[in-house]
Amino acid sequence: MQLDSADRETTQRSAGGITATRPGLLQRPAIARLRVHRADLLVGCAYLALATAVLSRQWRDTGSGYLIKSGQDQTMWEWFFAVTAHSVAHLENPLGTNLQNFPAGVNMMANTAMFGVGVPFTPITLLFGPTVTFVLALTLGLAATAYAWYRLFARELVTSRAAAAIGGLFCGFAPAMISHANAHPNFVALALLPIIAGLLIRMARAALDAQAAPRNRLRDAIVLAVLVASQIALGEEPLLIFALAFGLFAVVYHLHQPRQGVRALRALAPTIAAAAGLTLLLTAVPLWWQFFGPQSYHSIDHGPMGNDLKTLVQFPSESLGGAWAPGQYVAINDTEQNAYFGWPLLLVLTATVALLWRDRVVRAAAAVIAVFGVLSLGAVATVGKRPTGIELPWALAEKIPLLNSVLETRLTMAAVPAIAAVLALASNRAAASWKQSATDWKPLAWFAALTFALLPLAPTVLPVTERAPTPRFFADGTVREYVRDGSVVMIPPPRPPDARALRWQADADFSFPLAGGYFVGPTGVEKKGSYGPEARQTAALLVKAQDTGTVPAIGDEERAAALADLRFWRADVLVLPFTKHSDVLTSTVTQLLGFAPTRVDDVWVWDVRAVR
Repeated sequence: MQLDSADRETTQRSAGGITATRPGLLQRPAIARLRVHRADLLVGCAYLALATAVLSRQWRDTGSGYLIKSGQDQTMWEWFFAVTAHSVAHLENPLGTNLQNFPAGVNMMANTAMFGVGVPFTPITLLFGPTVTFVLALTLGLAATAYAWYRLFARELVTSRAAAAIGGLFCGFAPAMISHANAHPNFVALALLPIIAGLLIRMARAALDAQAAPRNRLRDAIVLAVLVASQIALGEEPLLIFALAFGLFAVVYHLHQPRQGVRALRALAPTIAAAAGLTLLLTAVPLWWQFFGPQSYHSIDHGPMGNDLKTLVQFPSESLGGAWAPGQYVAINDTEQNAYFGWPLLLVLTATVALLWRDRVVRAAAAVIAVFGVLSLGAVATVGKRPTGIELPWALAEKIPLLNSVLETRLTMAAVPAIAAVLALASNRAAASWKQSATDWKPLAWFAALTFALLPLAPTVLPVTERAPTPRFFADGTVREYVRDGSVVMIPPPRPPDARALRWQADADFSFPLAGGYFVGPTGVEKKGSYGPEARQTAALLVKAQDTGTVPAIGDEERAAALADLRFWRADVLVLPFTKHSDVLTSTVTQLLGFAPTRVDDVWVWDVRAVR
């Protein structure tokens, strides 16, 4: 890659003959330095303060506070971090465990275990608990992602730190990032992606600049491999989306001079190939375990998960605009508001792209925004949750292996750094003009428009609720007296809609395995991924009893199925804490087993070690 003459030359501004130098992606700007400037520290501290404010309610109560919009995902993530710390502390294999979904177990690599956080944060988890690890990962993820993009923009794109800070701010605190901060640290901790992008840009610059000192290809390959392997340990889905978006950006960037693009590709190919080989070497064991190990699955069918067209122009729920003008609720759920750019930003962005269209970076960024925005709409366009019948490109893309496991709504996250780059470039030009002439009205107009676009997207503090304490039966360790070599069966067993038992198990220091759970595992002979365990007759019966509030008909068939399921689960004890329709569940289980429960601490217990 190499900049053309339009990118190298000084841009003449029509108002008063003002000049403003803008470095391109591959021409190092004046502020690029390896050392950290005082302004960089201030920007980093500002990002960290904002991230802490967004999650402040969770920070104020890490004992019983719970991000209410996470559904059961916070419980799942805390369990991932807790069981990883437990495995590391006991020198056990963290890639798989049978502490959930007993006896089949869970393939942790095939789930979003995020070992890049869980393993190094083990001391924090053991000392302060998994909730602290969870909220710390979210807080540092938001701040570090913003700062990493800020550094990339400052080093490779703009001369103004203020412009770079605006770009970093949008990357770290865009609506999608705040939405995922409710529950998904793997889509919040994205700081390695701009670092990877920066390394590739510097490698390309050195390959095409005859005057540049030659780079050490082996060192570059090793660094790139370590970065990619580390990102795999943090989240594979964000890495895949980033790779596709960066590839498209590079192609469009070089359409103006395709020969230079081919030269860059040829120069980088050996290093990238070596890095790919080293990455596979570093990740061979966990990747084998993920795709071929116990409880692995081939693909996961999420069903339609595209963005509604209204999500592009509405404001996110956790924002100032969402509080003022919430609009129709068309999100998949509260943690997947991956678009929600708001109509003011789209208006300003469209006008900015039109005005800066001659800039190659802007054209490449616009291509990423458009392509991934369309792909994120899914196979069929919907408006206000009503299918239009219009088939979209994702209908073909979702048939491609690996892509078919991606939630298409998340593809709009590729547009976030592309939008940030356009905003940073426009802000850089405005700042340069302002320095040349304080009377020029154009910079003031731009920053007014930028405020108009971004203020409605300013994040609000994420809401937190109080979760009920762990039953004493688990918290005090009484459960150990009832577990021999089998499992604890909760009434009903934990599942994606209700995974509270995972927290109780962690609070009991994993002294017993659980039947059921909240995870992704294989189902059927085709080994397709599914959330939660394969349905068993007794579990379905108990869920139905709780949902309806009615004791179902219990006959010999139901009793025989219950006995078979207890043997499958290798159940030692059935436990019923206080829950919705507890009396109905008590009567149902008593009729299934033929004997009444015993009250122990604050739960009902059926000891079935002699039965199975």
